[in-house]
Amino acid sequence: MSSASSQRIGWASVTPALLWTLVFFVVPFIAMGAASLYPKGAGGLSLESYAQFFTNDSYWRALTNSLEVTLVVTFFSVLLAYPFAWILAFLVPERWQRLALMLAVLPFWTSYVVRSYSWLLVLAEKGVVNSALLGSGLLVEPVQIANTRAATVIGFVHFFVMLLTLTIYANLKQLSPNYRKAAADLGASPLQAFVHVILPLTLPGIVVGAFLTFVLAIGDYITPQILGGNNELLMPQLIMMQIGRRGDFASASALSLILMAVVTLAYLACARWLKIERA
Repeated sequence: MSSASSQRIGWASVTPALLWTLVFFVVPFIAMGAASLYPKGAGGLSLESYAQFFTNDSYWRALTNSLEVTLVVTFFSVLLAYPFAWILAFLVPERWQRLALMLAVLPFWTSYVVRSYSWLLVLAEKGVVNSALLGSGLLVEPVQIANTRAATVIGFVHFFVMLLTLTIYANLKQLSPNYRKAAADLGASPLQAFVHVILPLTLPGIVVGAFLTFVLAIGDYITPQILGGNNELLMPQLIMMQIGRRGDFASASALSLILMAVVTLAYLACARWLKIERA
C-alpha cells in the first residue's frame, strides 16, 4: 500500500472524530466566547461580563463555594474508594471479583435524577437517617441534613466513590504481586510496603480518578439543586440563573468560560504532577 493511500485511510479514520469535536466543542466554544463579549445593554464589544465576576461578591462566592464542595467531595471519595478498591483487588477471591465489580457499579444503572431524589428522601427530616437516629435515642429532635451542603456532598460522594474505585482497582490489578514480596524480603512491614511501594505506584490512578471527580462535580447542576435546596449558590446554579431569570447570555457565557479556565488549571496541575511522579 502506498504512503498516499495510507494517509487517506488515516484521514478517513480520524475525520468523524474531528468533525464531532468541531461541531460540538469548537463551534459552541467560539460562540460562547463571542457572546460573552457583547453584554446585555452595553451596545457593543465589552469585557463588562468578566469585570462583573471580579467585582460582584456573590459571583466570587459562588466559585469559592463550588471549589470547597468539589475538593471535599474529591477528598472523601478518594478516602473511601481506595480501601474499597484494595478489598476488591486483593481480598475478594478472583472468581467473585467480576460479580463484586458489577454490584459496585449498580449506582451507575440508576437515573442520576432519581438517585438524587432518593437521597433527598433518605436525608429528609422524616427520612431514614433521622428516623434511625431518633429511634436509637441518639437524637431528641431531627437534624437538618437535606437542603444543606452536607447533603450535596453525600450525594456526590455516593456516586463518585464508584468511579474512583474502578480507576484505582484497574491500577491495583496491574501491579505485580512481586512488588509486595520484594518489599517483604527487604524487611518492610505491610504498612511500609504500602506507603513506600504500592501507594506511589497507584498514584496515577488516584489522580486520574480525582481529576474526573473534580471535573464532574464542579460542573454538576442537578445534585446541588436537588439536595442543596438552592440554599447555597454554586457556579452551575449561578450560570443557570443568568439564563433563566435574567436572560443574560453574556454573563452566563463569561461565567462558563471562567469555570472552564478553573478546570483547565486543575488539569495542568494534575498533568505536571503526574509527570513528576513518573520521572
